[in-house]
Amino acid sequence: MRDLSRLLRPKSIAVLGAGWALNVIEQCQKMGFEGPIWPVHPTKTDIGGLRAYASLSDLPHAPDATFIGVNRHATIDVVATLSAMGAGGAVCFASGWTEAGAPELQAQLVAAAGDMPILGPNCYGVINYLDGALLWPDQHGGVAVDRGVALVSQSSNIVINLGMQKRALPVAYVACLGNAAMVGLADLAGALLDDPRVTALGLYIEGIDDAPAFAALAQAARAAGKGIVCIKSGKTEMSRSAAASHTASLAGGGAASSAFLRQIGVAEVNSPSELIETLKIFHTHGPDLGARICSLSCSGGEAGLVADLAAPFGIDFPPVPPAIHSHLAEVLGPIVTISNPLDYHTFIWGDGPRTTDVFTSMLAGYDAGIYIIDPPRGDRCDPAGYQPALDAIVAAQNTTGKIAFPVASLPENFDEQMAIRLMDQGICTLMGLETALAAIATAQTPAGASGWRPVPALPIRAAQMLSEHKAKEILRAAGVAVPRSQTAGTIQELAEKARSLTAPLALKGLGFAHKTESGAVRLNLASLDGQAEMAGAQGYLAEEMVTGAVAEMLLGLARDPIYGITLTLGMGGVAAEVLADTVTLVLPATAPEIETALRRLRLWPLLDGYRGRAKADIGALVEVALALGALMQADQSLEEIEINPILLRETGAVAVDALIRKV
Repeated sequence: MRDLSRLLRPKSIAVLGAGWALNVIEQCQKMGFEGPIWPVHPTKTDIGGLRAYASLSDLPHAPDATFIGVNRHATIDVVATLSAMGAGGAVCFASGWTEAGAPELQAQLVAAAGDMPILGPNCYGVINYLDGALLWPDQHGGVAVDRGVALVSQSSNIVINLGMQKRALPVAYVACLGNAAMVGLADLAGALLDDPRVTALGLYIEGIDDAPAFAALAQAARAAGKGIVCIKSGKTEMSRSAAASHTASLAGGGAASSAFLRQIGVAEVNSPSELIETLKIFHTHGPDLGARICSLSCSGGEAGLVADLAAPFGIDFPPVPPAIHSHLAEVLGPIVTISNPLDYHTFIWGDGPRTTDVFTSMLAGYDAGIYIIDPPRGDRCDPAGYQPALDAIVAAQNTTGKIAFPVASLPENFDEQMAIRLMDQGICTLMGLETALAAIATAQTPAGASGWRPVPALPIRAAQMLSEHKAKEILRAAGVAVPRSQTAGTIQELAEKARSLTAPLALKGLGFAHKTESGAVRLNLASLDGQAEMAGAQGYLAEEMVTGAVAEMLLGLARDPIYGITLTLGMGGVAAEVLADTVTLVLPATAPEIETALRRLRLWPLLDGYRGRAKADIGALVEVALALGALMQADQSLEEIEINPILLRETGAVAVDALIRKV
């Protein structure tokens, strides 16, 4: 890994490009950067009140960090000179490289850099709020801090917007990747997390360039007690939806990336607001939030609202423990119903000792507590009456050692300075009830398995689809049960061979990716006598139909150019895409991990004996997944395997329809 310490924490800064240089100088001066700043310009003698040097060779010594704000062709020459001088690194601001169809120019830039690290090109820069060093050509919303989170983005505008937040999140670094020609996501994120003053990492990413390196980064961050929160863009882009299989459609878009992030213990969110609120939790309390949550409010409406909004996030509210229940009943009296969520009414409002007693007693029975509180706006009202409740929240956390979250129903209902004062006391205020619940659920993301790395990825390759008959021969050889069958070039020929099979029979035309849609499947046939030929069929397959099925499932494995091999499991059959009830894992995956993933299916109860139904043999499905996963890893010529459906009986599983693509 390249040493980025001089670039990220410079003692001296050089800037090139007259207009951009002035912006960088002004931002550093506003933030109180204590080291020298050296403008470099061939004709100007002064920029921003600082002496300008005619060339890099005139500088007192090689700069630790340089902001290069000149055109792309001149950037290459500047980078070569800096590298030869022994500079610590550079931000390459200019655009017009690979993103503009000029990869050869970007390759020249990387070659010119040699061993010197560069951010970008096409990169906005980096802000270090800890040391006041800003290689940043624009306004920003941050302030100097002693510790805080790092924000890394592949989009400059997104991270600029995040930096303007008014939610009391302390930000230590802001950094952009640009084209990441030399310094990739894992390199930059890892260098920021290595700073002991950084408490957590927030990411906006469009793509992961090195999945194994990113997995290692996530594991190292967890070991250091630092959480990572990520927005992964492009989740709705079904770039593979026109492919031959259901798997390609159902596991397309963000399914593979979400599975990967989940398996390495990175918390994934959907919006900038959720990113900020989750980062606040990680900054204050670390990445291991417990699942036992309580909620307190002085309104029945609020109690009902929090219960309703929490359900989609999988947050439930365990009952109040008996001893705590009895104590709260004594304190609050017979009118208040003791429950979780708790509506403690307004009897204790303004009574600091009783409020503290209730808040502390309730929190003692849980991992964390939500305290819904919306102080009046200070410009028109007097929020002083809410101070006893805020003091009680602080006391509850300090006394119990459990986590107390003040939560504003609307984000604008909690003053930023008030939230900052609470943050200084170790209290994380969450802004917006629904966003707060999303953040609390996300902060419960478990750590990834120690040492887990994805199967090595292969580049995208052209592959051919095998006939169903050949595909099932491969499955049978791997130990997967398939129906007894016969094949032939014509139905007339097949009718005679099929007499050795036991009716009812299924007749299938070969050569179709989706047989049902093509009218190439006929079921429940007593024999094949008199059956008409199928237009476009490249031969025929007759099979004994499987009886005693409890469930139709889909099982698909596909190679991914980033994450290696994905495994998709879900409700199958002709309605697989309508149901869209699937889970995806990145291999390798163990049997317990696969079964745990299956339990996330919406229709899992139908597989597990819902209302007296027979239970499907999930263990058999898991065994097939493991066997075919091992086959995909051993045989690199296999590009995709799909079984839809695989019929689960009470005992055993049979692959009824199969698609295999092979290089």
